[in-house]
Amino acid sequence: MIHKYKLNGFNIVLDVNSGGVHIVDELTYDLLDNVEPPFEDKCPAKVMEKLSKAYAPEDIESCYQEIVELYNDKILFSEDDYEKFAKASVASPIKAMCLNIAHDCQLRCKYCFASTGDFGKGRKLMSFETGKHAIDFLLENSGDRPNLELDFFGGEPLMNFRVVKQVVEYARSREKEYNKKFRFTITTNGLLLDDEKIDFINREMSNVVLSIDGRKEVNDFFRVLPNGAGCYDTILPKYKQLVAGRGDKEYYVRGTFTKKNLDFSNDVFALYDAGFDQISIEPVVGDSDEYALTEKELPAVFKEYEVLAKRILDNEKTGKKFNFFHFMLDLDQGPCAIKRLRGCGCGNDYVAITPDGDIFPCHQFVGIDEYKMGNIDDGTFNYEMKADFSKAHVYSKPECRKCWAKFYCSGGCNANNYQYMGDIRNAHKLSCQLEKKRLECAIMMKAVRIFGEQEQ
Repeated sequence: MIHKYKLNGFNIVLDVNSGGVHIVDELTYDLLDNVEPPFEDKCPAKVMEKLSKAYAPEDIESCYQEIVELYNDKILFSEDDYEKFAKASVASPIKAMCLNIAHDCQLRCKYCFASTGDFGKGRKLMSFETGKHAIDFLLENSGDRPNLELDFFGGEPLMNFRVVKQVVEYARSREKEYNKKFRFTITTNGLLLDDEKIDFINREMSNVVLSIDGRKEVNDFFRVLPNGAGCYDTILPKYKQLVAGRGDKEYYVRGTFTKKNLDFSNDVFALYDAGFDQISIEPVVGDSDEYALTEKELPAVFKEYEVLAKRILDNEKTGKKFNFFHFMLDLDQGPCAIKRLRGCGCGNDYVAITPDGDIFPCHQFVGIDEYKMGNIDDGTFNYEMKADFSKAHVYSKPECRKCWAKFYCSGGCNANNYQYMGDIRNAHKLSCQLEKKRLECAIMMKAVRIFGEQEQ
């Protein structure tokens, strides 16, 4: 399988199964529309006749032989040898946990998937006792995994800061006993940040996610207090203080774009201009939300991703660089085979815990009773559901099997698939289209960095 497209002056051909990316001329690009394995000794006469209207016959034959050579070298039209690894996609030890330590929030964001923080189940905070049980559950179900990930999430985790500190201290106290190492992350809206919390986060958190929607006018339209006031002027200086103290530890500012701000490249650069160099802007998707993207907005969104990619490249010409999460693509190494097949590990090696101790496949499944996996306080856990999630990979998702992007998105988001398509194995088409466009832009940007700008 190959995928070919034109972008920013490049003719790009992706060999899906090998991961090879080829930058080709017009003849090769056109010829690939007309030939595929099994190849003949010479270019087929019908193809030669068709293309000879635009290209010299000797050039067509030479190009055809080059394509055959690439095929023989297994870097073009390469065979899919990943499906055999799907058989090894079995239930794994749990290595990561999202701790919904607060089902409450001071903001009333207009696009919030979590029902403004309580996931539709009422506002509450996690007790330290439940937090301890969550740590114990992770330790006892992590098998031989030496490194464990724990994300403090909400709602707003800093509304339960005392328990955050207690859970971190408790987890650290048990690392040697289990020969484990915890890596903590926290996501915050920034309102409660102060010197104490910033110092704690920068000391204990390997990563921190800072929620802000780019431009002040955009942020203060969507991310509002109960009285309707915006939060931009409150959180921005706190974020700058926190990032200044991070050193070499990870962070990123995370924004959201909707059908109301389709010029979201301006939000990305507003965050960059504010001093941040690790940036993510995520789309709101769904069926009924007045702000969610639909098929109607996709052409504008695709164009804006291209605008953003070019703006980032132009910025780099001046020696200035920043990372945009969705354009960060490793074409050289890549994840292991199983990771490429099933992605984030939702419901298998990753789970979410609510303040009541309920276990869900991930934070986006929280509140969906059908996908409650158990409860850490009463010791229940649905291992059959865990095994089912372990088998939710690109070869068990019909649309993914035939998609050129399958080894990059790894089957997409299981929660989105369920919420918008009714089945974790039924790919959410709008999300797929967005992901494919981001991948095309990311690959093009790699080409520019290697080969330079192309003549338009």
